[in-house]
Amino acid sequence: MNVQTVDYCAHDAPGRFVQSLRETGFAVLVRHPLPPWLISGIYRDWLQFFESGEKEPWRFSRDTQDGWFPPDVSETAKGRSQRDLKEFYHVYTWGRIPPELRTDALSYHGTANALAAELLGWIEAALPTEVSGKLSEPLSTMIDRSPNTLLRVLRYPPLSGDEPAGALRAAEHEDINLITLLPSATGPGLEVRDRQGNWHAVPYETGALVVNVGDMLQEATQGWLPSTPHRVVNPMGADAAESRISLPLFLHPRDEVVLSERHTARTYLDERLRELGIKRA
Repeated sequence: MNVQTVDYCAHDAPGRFVQSLRETGFAVLVRHPLPPWLISGIYRDWLQFFESGEKEPWRFSRDTQDGWFPPDVSETAKGRSQRDLKEFYHVYTWGRIPPELRTDALSYHGTANALAAELLGWIEAALPTEVSGKLSEPLSTMIDRSPNTLLRVLRYPPLSGDEPAGALRAAEHEDINLITLLPSATGPGLEVRDRQGNWHAVPYETGALVVNVGDMLQEATQGWLPSTPHRVVNPMGADAAESRISLPLFLHPRDEVVLSERHTARTYLDERLRELGIKRA
């Protein structure tokens, strides 16, 4: 499975980037503009938060979906019976954020959102007319003033060996949103499934940025861009004793954006959150 590694600064970057998304649903960008010092600082500071005893006041709200989601209410991938082995914090620009973590989190949210909007423009420019002509509005305007774009700070805790049989750090799933930006985590483990059902490690390189297509973009482009199943596998050996921190930004449209004859962005998101078990019917 040829997930391409693309130099963001190269003249042919937009074309190679979209080609990789079209063929695999994934692409890896190097020499991108996201500050490595900001990412590493967020990883360090949020790991301290997750390991502290001060998380309960920041517990998530089922109505607004912001805040800390503990492992016992973590996501259950569609079609799975075991919860993922993770905890996470939902950062929205309007949401609750611990004061000592707020400045860097919002700085990264804004910088990554701007890059995501640029990449969405690369995709929009490459769409064939028979696809772009059926969009309810241009991809680039679907995210204008959207309050829904989510920065998720994820911690996969060390493994004890007593985990339920078959439980994974993140079971096979597709993302809900338009595109996801994922800077290099603190360790490997991300895998993507090809059309024959085989699993492949996504290239792991310090400082790289993984980008993947979400279900909303697949829906809006009528499948021209595929939302590909992926997972995070459990590490072996010494790595199993270490936490893994990652920082996906999920780029979401405004609620009222029409994705297809079946769904607006809001109806699609609500349906998926209920399937994941983190929102009530």
